[in-house]
Amino acid sequence: MKIYDKLKSKKESAWTKFFDHGGGKVTSVESADEWMVDLSKLFIGLRFAHGAHSQLYHGCYKDESVAVKMIRVPDDIDDGSLGARLEKQFTREVTLLSRLHHQNVIKFKGACRKPPVFCIITEYLSEGSLRAYLHKLEEILPLRKVVSMALDIARGMAFIHSQGVIHRDLKPENILINQDFQLKIADFGIACRDTSCDPLADDSGTYRWMAPEMIKRKSYSRKVDVYSFGLILWEMVAGNIPYEDMTPIQAAFAVVNKNFRPAIPGDCPAAMKALIEQCWSLQPDRRPDFCQVVKVLEQFEASLASDGNLNKLQNLPCQDHKKGILHLIQKIGPVHHNPSPKPKPKFA
Repeated sequence: MKIYDKLKSKKESAWTKFFDHGGGKVTSVESADEWMVDLSKLFIGLRFAHGAHSQLYHGCYKDESVAVKMIRVPDDIDDGSLGARLEKQFTREVTLLSRLHHQNVIKFKGACRKPPVFCIITEYLSEGSLRAYLHKLEEILPLRKVVSMALDIARGMAFIHSQGVIHRDLKPENILINQDFQLKIADFGIACRDTSCDPLADDSGTYRWMAPEMIKRKSYSRKVDVYSFGLILWEMVAGNIPYEDMTPIQAAFAVVNKNFRPAIPGDCPAAMKALIEQCWSLQPDRRPDFCQVVKVLEQFEASLASDGNLNKLQNLPCQDHKKGILHLIQKIGPVHHNPSPKPKPKFA
């Protein structure tokens, strides 16, 4: 028997497992939504990751390798509030992700809803997460590699922001790598439109990479993602998890009350150090836009290609790289995005 036939023969039992009648009740209307998948052509294989209310599986859809995120509503003793929140999160993620088409953003394939289970199907990226990649390294990443990877992240985020979306949970676990070593932004479970983000929401971010204004639940902008990017850039340079000797709560306290940041390695080039510090500035308006970050990193890439280091950056007016990078960011100027019209949810 062929492997495909073996998988096919397991489909019925696989779907019985996932779509039984247990779990909490969710009020929703079955409809022929644009992004609904044909469940007869979807097979779910082995689980490879999980969250508080979701599981990630390697699967096959229409003979293509995919990742399947299963969100299951548990028995809810709080009058269905958890079920309503998870369904809202599912609807928001599908609505946003289905509109984001960019080489550095994970590709959306479809979705399904069989309350109390919802699923989101995306392309499967075989090399796993940036977190897993960094964890396996035995040596510090070469600077060229850091810049190349940072460019992929920054380009993806520049596009996401241009579409009026804030990710809100940018961290290495949510950056995936394909077989060509291209990095892609993933997991839009708590992403939101920049016109409707709720600073008091209970589902925002991860403390180690979270901007101070988000920790304090103050109003915030897309600059919270730039702050998170600064921590990711530090992580690639330093080879460590931010605040790894602290608990997440301790890290959040230190950031908010002491303006604490991880120590940048002494051998980090001054220009790279300046960019990291600019990205994780306490004041959001001092952080660059991602379009500006892309331009700076492209200069880093050009300097490394021509000289092997960051000593020949163009357009820097002084030898002080901190002032020079700030000047370059100011010269590029702020990017004024035309806000996209608020989309009508497909799963309303």
